[in-house]
Amino acid sequence: MRPRFTLSRQLAMERTWPLFIDVSVAAALLAGFYAVLWIARFWFSAAIPEVTIHLRPSSLPLYAFYSSVRIFIAYALSLVFAIAYGYTAAYNKRLEALLIATLDILQSIPVLSFLPGVMLAMMSLFPSRQLGIEMGAILLIFTGEVWNMAFSFYTSLKSIPRELMEACEINRFSRWQRLFELELPYAAIGLIWNSIVSVANGWFFLMVCEMFPVGSRNFRLPGLGSYLQTAASKGDFRAVAWGLLAMILIIVLTDQLLWRPLIAWSDKFKFETLESEQRVTSPVLHALRNSRMLASLSRRTFRPMSEWFYTTVADRRREPRARRTESRPGAAAWTAAGLALLGFVAFAAFDSLHLLRQIHGSEFLTLLAGAGLTFARVNVSLLLASLWTIPVGVAIGFQPRLAHVLQPIAQIAASFPATALFPLILIGLESVGISLGLGSVALMLLAAQWYILFNVIAGAQAIPSELREIATLFRFSRVQCWTTVILPGIFPFLITGLITASGGAWNASIVAEYFHLHGRTLMTLGLGAQISAASDHANYAVLLAGTMIMALMVVTVNRLVWRPLYRLAETKYRLD
Repeated sequence: MRPRFTLSRQLAMERTWPLFIDVSVAAALLAGFYAVLWIARFWFSAAIPEVTIHLRPSSLPLYAFYSSVRIFIAYALSLVFAIAYGYTAAYNKRLEALLIATLDILQSIPVLSFLPGVMLAMMSLFPSRQLGIEMGAILLIFTGEVWNMAFSFYTSLKSIPRELMEACEINRFSRWQRLFELELPYAAIGLIWNSIVSVANGWFFLMVCEMFPVGSRNFRLPGLGSYLQTAASKGDFRAVAWGLLAMILIIVLTDQLLWRPLIAWSDKFKFETLESEQRVTSPVLHALRNSRMLASLSRRTFRPMSEWFYTTVADRRREPRARRTESRPGAAAWTAAGLALLGFVAFAAFDSLHLLRQIHGSEFLTLLAGAGLTFARVNVSLLLASLWTIPVGVAIGFQPRLAHVLQPIAQIAASFPATALFPLILIGLESVGISLGLGSVALMLLAAQWYILFNVIAGAQAIPSELREIATLFRFSRVQCWTTVILPGIFPFLITGLITASGGAWNASIVAEYFHLHGRTLMTLGLGAQISAASDHANYAVLLAGTMIMALMVVTVNRLVWRPLYRLAETKYRLD
């Protein structure tokens, strides 16, 4: 009788479990629809630039909801921009060098350099609605999330094996087919891991993006960032603890419901001929794959839409060349657009030169001295970060069981707003006699190290299993394994991590070198401190000059260091 009972119980579970999954999916969809309505009602209400932040724990669920919406809308915009920008930079030989240099400049410019222009522009577009302030905050978060994803997609496209590209040409794939069938799958692992660090970076800069001054106006949005900053400024460490606990809970839920299923799903895009014995698993992904509701929705909606899309693309691909040429915009339209862009750049440059005339010679020399010191701090933080992130990232990438434990911890640590606890760090540094000039390296390290770690994890996971098995078969020593398999395999990802880590360190300089503590302003000589001070006092001339000096330094490093390393990764360290 016992086997019959066990069999009947198993049959009952097989019938109940899919029903439970479908009910859960329906409830999630309904909750998402309600969230959209709630956000729409709040955003289209009257503008409230400075919202009163309540520090009671009961306000945290609503604040956490608002912050999560801002971060993930900024992430969606970042993903679309990264794919479009990376694709253009990888396949347009004329613009490639300019686009990569521009991307390097933009990812190194601190968030506060974008802040005045972005907020004033959004407020002028939506002067009477909360939507203007919200879009300004989202775009500021966007500037902290997008750059490493664009670098990752560009690097993946440049390292696609030639035989795969030739197979697309032989089968006459159109650009859209090649994008969805080859390029996005090949870049999936790097994009997902860089998405994790991008969202973590959004949490890191949330305090700056939800509560900030612009000239004489103070903007404060309801959210976890403004909650933590208000609690830290008032010295309410109990409220800080509640806010950090809410943020950690959101990060853990995001890891289990979003990132871990995506990592398990992307494992099938690994470039290898032998299946690895160790695979990343996700109960959520397994449940979604067994959902009858999602299967029906895919069969009746998404599959017909994809078939229509591919049929349309294939038909356009077979059109005669003469017909395709006639449908393209004329050269006159492109010339007019280029002239309009050139005129806008000339006008902006003239206006910038007029603004820079307000800077005295002594201020300019101080900016140069600060730039040199910040540059030294950035490089020290990169060196310290590389010493531990490379071996730890390889270990996590090679061992899925270790990744299952350490990945959520790394996400929490990367997302942890160190600025919330930086007052304690500063007090501790002052008690032992360490100046802010050295202490600022610690915060830069916290901002930079995660870019390297997550890219190294992605690179280690992308190494084909057969290469590791060959190293084991031929009994490579540890040094031989690192020099012949691991470092060459992760090299393109490591370069992406170092470039984006450099930008993260430059971004962190705005809070590492200039900090408000209990009514005092602690600062050290550095470009980040000068940019923060200029933003606080609405000194747009110094703000512009500091940003231009930073851009010039970044372009120089890009040309002398990063561009040769990218060329090396493209020509030597690729899986051909």
